[in-house]
Amino acid sequence: GLSDLFGVSTQTIRKDLQYLERRGVAARCYGGAICAQVLGSVAEPAVEAKRSLHVGEKEAIGRRAAAMVVPGNSIILDSGTTTAYVARHLPDSEDITVVTNDAGVLAELMAKKHIQIVMLGGALRRKNMAFYGAQTVAAMDELLVDKLFLGVDGIDMESGVTTHFENEAMLNRLMVKKATQVIAVTDSSKFGRKCLHKIIGVEDLDMLITDRDAP
Repeated sequence: GLSDLFGVSTQTIRKDLQYLERRGVAARCYGGAICAQVLGSVAEPAVEAKRSLHVGEKEAIGRRAAAMVVPGNSIILDSGTTTAYVARHLPDSEDITVVTNDAGVLAELMAKKHIQIVMLGGALRRKNMAFYGAQTVAAMDELLVDKLFLGVDGIDMESGVTTHFENEAMLNRLMVKKATQVIAVTDSSKFGRKCLHKIIGVEDLDMLITDRDAP
């Protein structure tokens, strides 16, 4: 088995497999693990693991996306670690309004002194530290915005933009309806990934901001 192959205890192997599963690299199965890319549909890593992945790419994507926002704009920043980088690089203008349901995005925005913040309430999902539910949908239903920056768990030409969590997909579809322009922000690792719940087809995106390694 793996413990004999690497000369370590089965307990160590078990911990290593759990670590790989949290990072979305592998999926656990009886007797070991399977590479997540082989499965096509990947498990959702916790937000703590996501923050440590593809940091340079997310930083560049966030900077480029934020440059599209000008005074007078109202925008939605969807939940996700990439959209948190968009928040970090936004110009700090009182003429910019940001709507979000994500605690990490909120933390970035709180460091700014002038930007207008609209936080969508609801029930906190600790897996990705964002708010969902009937309250979130009701609050979003009252709003109209210029731009939606949509985070991505999976993107595939046939399956479209997908996510792991049904309530997130439902909220995202409403966000799409409420935005004049829909902009997906994702690093290249998300291409070819298929999650359980479809948000929109790629043909429904107005723009995609990604890194040079995208296919």
